[in-house]
Amino acid sequence: MAKALKASDLRAKSKDELSTLLLDLKKEQFNLRFQKATGQSEGTDRVRQVRRDIARIKTIVNEPARG
Repeated sequence: MAKALKASDLRAKSKDELSTLLLDLKKEQFNLRFQKATGQSEGTDRVRQVRRDIARIKTIVNEPARG
């Protein structure tokens, strides 16, 4: 299982790296939802972790725009 991403680690990355990571997480989120719908999902903790990591990345990306 992958560890949760830390905000301090994410702030050290470039915007391109963050957008790539965000895209990967969204793909993983889609796959996890698909597994849940077909009854193949074994654990729900990864779904929650991916959702929070996506929110964390979006928050960091939008920080400069907020001032």
